[in-house]
Amino acid sequence: MDRVELVKAFGAFFAIMNPFVNLPFFLALTTGFTVAQQRWLALRVILYCVVMCGTILLAGRQIIGFFGITVDQFRVAGGLVLAHIAWSMLNGAPAASHHGSADEGDRKDELSDLAFYPMAFPMLVGPGTIATLIIYGGNAHDAAAFIGLAAVVALILAMVFLVMYFAADLGKTMSATARATTMRLMGMILLAIAVDMIIVGLAALLPGLVATT
Repeated sequence: MDRVELVKAFGAFFAIMNPFVNLPFFLALTTGFTVAQQRWLALRVILYCVVMCGTILLAGRQIIGFFGITVDQFRVAGGLVLAHIAWSMLNGAPAASHHGSADEGDRKDELSDLAFYPMAFPMLVGPGTIATLIIYGGNAHDAAAFIGLAAVVALILAMVFLVMYFAADLGKTMSATARATTMRLMGMILLAIAVDMIIVGLAALLPGLVATT
C-alpha cells in the first residue's frame, strides 16, 4: 500500500468517522451530562472503537472469506454502502445505516451501555467503516502496509477522542453552518472514494466488460 492509498484511506475514514460531523450527535446524546461524565464516556467510546477496528483489521478478510465473499465483491458492496452514506451527507441528512434508525434512536435510553450503542456502533464503527476497514485491509499485503493503515485508523480515532473529550467547549464555538458545510464537503469526498471502490471492484470482477467500455 503506497502513500496515495494511505491518503485515500485517511480521506475515507475521516469522511465516515468525521468527529466534527458527529459532534452534534454526541452533544445531543449527552444532554444533561456533566463535563466529567462526557469525558469518561468519550474514553469508553474510543476503547470500544479500538477493539472493534483492531478485530476487523486483523480478521475481517477471514470473516468474509468464510462466507465465500472475495475482497473485490466486498469492495463493490462496500462502495455502494459508502455511496449511500455520502449521498445522505450531501443532502444534510443522517443515514440510518450510519446513525441508527428513528425507532432505534427513540429507544436509546433503554440501552445499558450508551458508549457502545449508538456511539461506537453504528455512529463511528458502522457498516461504512467496517466495509472500508476490510477493503483497505485487503490491500495491505505486508507488515509495513498494515502498520501504515493501522496508524491512519489510530490517528482518526485520536482526533475523534479529542473532539468528544472537548465537546462541551467545541459545541459552543462551532456554528451550525460550519458543521453543515463540513458534512457536505466530506460527503462529496466520500462519494468520490466510493465510486473509485466500485470501479476497481468491477474491473477485477468483470475484466472483459470493463475492457470493452
